[in-house]
Order: sequence, then C-alpha cells, then structure tokens
Amino acid sequence: MGFVGVNETRFFIKNENPKTQSLSFKDLYINGWNSYWLMEESVWVSSRFRVSKMLKRGAEMGLSVCRTWAFSDGGGPNDLQLLPGVFNERVFKGLDFVIVEARKHNIRLILSLVNNLKAYGGTAQYMRWAREAGTNVSSSRDAFFTNPTVKAYYKSFVKAIVTRKNSLSGVKYSEEPAIFAWELINEPRCESSSSAAALQVWIAEMAGFVKSLDQKHLVTIGLEGFYGAEKTENVGLNPGKWAESLGVDFIENSAIENIDFTSVHAYPHSWIKGGINSDARLDFLSHWVDSHISEAEKILKKPVLFTEVGFPSSIQKNGLYDRNIFLKIVYEKIYESAKKKKAGAGALVWQLLVEGMERYGDQFSFIAWKHPSTYKLMVEQSCRLLNISSQGLTDKKLNQKNHCSANAS
Repeated sequence: MGFVGVNETRFFIKNENPKTQSLSFKDLYINGWNSYWLMEESVWVSSRFRVSKMLKRGAEMGLSVCRTWAFSDGGGPNDLQLLPGVFNERVFKGLDFVIVEARKHNIRLILSLVNNLKAYGGTAQYMRWAREAGTNVSSSRDAFFTNPTVKAYYKSFVKAIVTRKNSLSGVKYSEEPAIFAWELINEPRCESSSSAAALQVWIAEMAGFVKSLDQKHLVTIGLEGFYGAEKTENVGLNPGKWAESLGVDFIENSAIENIDFTSVHAYPHSWIKGGINSDARLDFLSHWVDSHISEAEKILKKPVLFTEVGFPSSIQKNGLYDRNIFLKIVYEKIYESAKKKKAGAGALVWQLLVEGMERYGDQFSFIAWKHPSTYKLMVEQSCRLLNISSQGLTDKKLNQKNHCSANAS
C-alpha cells in the first residue's frame, strides 16, 4: 500500500518496489463513504466485529476511502481526550485497531481531528476546558479559532495523534499509508463573516503545524463548500442567503498553501427547506457540484473531494428512491471529470452502517447491501473509476471485469 500524493488537480498513489528501488505512480479517483463511528465502536473488543464487517463490505463494494472521527473530547468512558493532553489509552487502542483493520482491507482513512458541532465534544469542549483552567474565553464559538490557550490545546491533541505509534502494528501514524489524509475540523463555521479573517489565519497555522509533524500525508480543511458574501459571482450558488454569513469561503480557505485538496459537502434536502420540490433540489445539486469542480480546476488547481454527500432514503419519485436520483448526479459528474483527468476526484456517501448500529443512524444513514439499487449504483461507480485510474482495491492489477461483475450482481 503506497502513500497518496497530489499532482496539481489529481491524486496519485506512489508505490516503491523494494527489490528494484523503482517508483511507480498511478492516478487515484475515489469512491468512498463515511462511518464516523469506527473508533467508538472499536473501544470494546466485543464490538470490533462490526468495524471489521464495515471495512470488509466496503472493500467488496470497491470503495477505497472511509472518512471517520479521530476525536472524542470530554470526560466520558468512551472519550479519547479526557482533559487537554490527557488521553484514554483504551480508546486510543480502538483507533489503533481501526487503522490496522483498514489496512488489512486496503481501505484508506480520512481522519478528522475535531468537530465544529457539539457532538463528541467539539470546539465547545475545548473552550470549556480553557474556562475551567481560568482562561478568559469569549462566549462566541469563534473563540476556538483565536484564543491562544484553546489553540495550544488543539495543537497538543494533533501532535499526540499524528506522532502516535500504533500499539498493534508498531507503525507511527505519520508513517501509516492506510491514512489518506488529516482533516483539520469537521464543518468549520463562524458566527459572522467578520470572523472570516480569523478562520483563514487558523487554517494556515494549523495546516502548517500538521505538515511540520508529518510530510507524508495530505491535509484538508473539512469545508462544506459555502461561498463568502464578498464572492459576488459565486454567492448565488449557495443553498441560501444564510450561508453567506458563516465566515467561510470555499475559494479563499482552500487556496492556503498547505491545504493539499479541498472538500465539499452536499445536503440539498437539509440546506433547502420549505415547499421546494425535488427538481429544484436536483438543479441546485447539479450546479453545486459543477461549480466546485470548475473552481478547483481553474482557480485552486487542486483536487476536490465531495467528502459528505447525504440524501434521505424515505422519499420516492416515480418508484425510485430519491437518494439514488441525487447520488447518480454526483457520481456522473465525478465520472465525467475523472475521464478528462480534471479536478473532480471523488465522493464519499454519508453514511454507511452495518446491522445492529441503529444508535449511530440519522436520516441519511443506511446499510448498503439492504438497498440493492443503491448498492449496485455504488459498485458501478467504483468500477468505472477503477477502470480510469487502473488502481484497484490493493494497488495491484485486478481482474476488473470479474471484480465488477461479481459485486454488481
């Protein structure tokens, strides 16, 4: 398993032949998924079989990248970071297991390092710790990006993660090819556009910090893809006016030097409320994907990965699951971009579960093999991208025809 790199707008895998000491490079286009719960479910040995099953079934579908949480901040029994710089080794060993198991199944992981939302502690927990230590921290959520004590806490956590030596494999995380990338923060948002400059500085500082610890892995932000109010030519592509005032901007944030690729999320059903029909949401999604691929190609000159694409399964149209109709739009645009060697590098479905995981579910989660039409759509996308990149599940030559026909049936 080789490390993933970036060549302008494309991902590639670098493989080294130890016998000849020669290098080979293959383009990589990604069909993947989210299972944020892998570490938590690996804390107890008795529940690790679910993680193994998820990674095994993902590999059988031709999926190559899984995005998951490498954070859980608080004082609970399953939290990774109990206090700033104080870790629950049992939970850390759960993350060790996830990484080893991913490598076993030739899956690469995007590891997200903190949540901007309150779930699993998030930025609010960091600020709570700082206040409990006597630090004067603003009541604004944006203080996470500016307060020196809070930033020091975050850096301490990042260093502990990136430099950890896996207790099961003996491999340092910074040397682990099964890690695809580090994601700085899940869905950063600021309360007002006045905080945009602070967020920009934070991204640059933290991306540089990660790179100072680990030069082998890619770094991304974790953006949803919204455009700032000052980007008048793009602001109309946002799902609503509310997105203008979040202090984020897809182009400006993504252009930071140490950000290797940019990320976008897509939730047309959540973002566009009210009496909007499916056609309007489909139209939004089509323009949303097109614009981000175009800007990644022409302006940023970096790959763009749609790291969360979520569509509910409860709505039907003409007898077809709404989810399939929306997912097919994303898949087709990624495929067309990949055929032309453009910046649209892949998409990750939100989110996949296995049996017995109902407590992790939301309106977008599903067990893929229990939805045959969606399962088939996902496998077909894996195979199409596999044919383009000539990179399979093991980074070795595969009988692609047999693989695809076996899994699509």
